[in-house]
Amino acid sequence: MTWAIVPAAGRGLRVGGTVPKQYLDIGGSPLIAYTLQALLVHPSLEGVVVVLAPDDTSWPGWTTIAGKPVLTCVGGESRAESVLAGLGALPESVRPDDFVLVHDAARPNLALDDLDQLLERGRNDPVGAVLAAPVRDTLKRAGSDGGIDGTESRERLWRALTPQLFRRMQLTRGLESARDAGETVTDESMAMERQGLRPLLVEGREDNFKVTTGADVDRFAYIVAHR
Repeated sequence: MTWAIVPAAGRGLRVGGTVPKQYLDIGGSPLIAYTLQALLVHPSLEGVVVVLAPDDTSWPGWTTIAGKPVLTCVGGESRAESVLAGLGALPESVRPDDFVLVHDAARPNLALDDLDQLLERGRNDPVGAVLAAPVRDTLKRAGSDGGIDGTESRERLWRALTPQLFRRMQLTRGLESARDAGETVTDESMAMERQGLRPLLVEGREDNFKVTTGADVDRFAYIVAHR
């Protein structure tokens, strides 16, 4: 069985408004409800730790979802600090060598098949694995004036998604090492890469998108309305 960490201490300012994006009402439920449900309906998931902002007044107070425990803790200023807090808040039953998932609170459209593939392949990798999607669009390098300075090769380039699956102690060490070096890591895989490790890329669906803008909110609302 596997536990998940969901960092939810961010403000989501790019969406606009005063409500953090993870609590936006979509079809009568907060966005984060769909994220947690998508994780906890999987038979291999034992529970989840949700990492909240210190002044969070919007958390609904759930203690179980899909019959599985939902724990909370307080996060830090950065994603890495929040994930570290989540790792520290895991139950004692989660051993240092056990795999742990980290999934964005604002990525509510995770497919069960993708989670299946990530868990199956990631657990058989010595490092772990990341859901990702190959870059399919042509990439342009912009100049300071907004003009195009060139076209970049997209060969072997992937977009990192979540969940990401790593062993509890290895991920903790990677995040602590980056913090102590004063380096910002933007996802958990980057913390592993800094240790000279090579996580496995597992191709996931393109519609496992992160809600970042108002258009993303509309897109997920449409998905929920037509399920």
